[in-house]
Amino acid sequence: MRWYRPRIGLQFVVNPSNPNAVAQLKDFQAVASTLQQQIIITKASTEAEIDNAFAALVQQRAGALLVGADAFLGGRRSQLTDLAARNAVPAIYSSRVYTAIGGLMSYGAYYPDLFRRAAQLVGKILRGAKPADIPVEQPTKFDLVINLKAAKALGLTISPSLLSRADEVIE
Repeated sequence: MRWYRPRIGLQFVVNPSNPNAVAQLKDFQAVASTLQQQIIITKASTEAEIDNAFAALVQQRAGALLVGADAFLGGRRSQLTDLAARNAVPAIYSSRVYTAIGGLMSYGAYYPDLFRRAAQLVGKILRGAKPADIPVEQPTKFDLVINLKAAKALGLTISPSLLSRADEVIE
């Protein structure tokens, strides 16, 4: 395991091929600015670029990592969580599937609720509603999952107040 002394700073890995990447970057920059945190933006749309992102993270000694919500990155979740663990980088992900395989923490839309709501929309369309007349909906239920085994491996203590807010704690 490679250890490094982190500096203040956050690294954000995003897939530039994702049409939502610009919005994700804008939101992340706004939050980082509010927290007065230096940010490092890394773009990755290949497995090699993910490896390079972690090399940059270690070299620049970023204090934490946020992995953007993206199908490509989600498909490389084992690579991402393995690299975070190997390099002792605290990371937060957009989906519980990352924490289930060893990631530290995830916060994102609760997919079972999204699937249920999608089925309701399909039902409306099958009953004759025009898709163009159905309003666009945003997720309303979110999921916070914390992996205490990963936290322990990183030497982190998760506060009781954060643990009490988690929808799931993996021990």
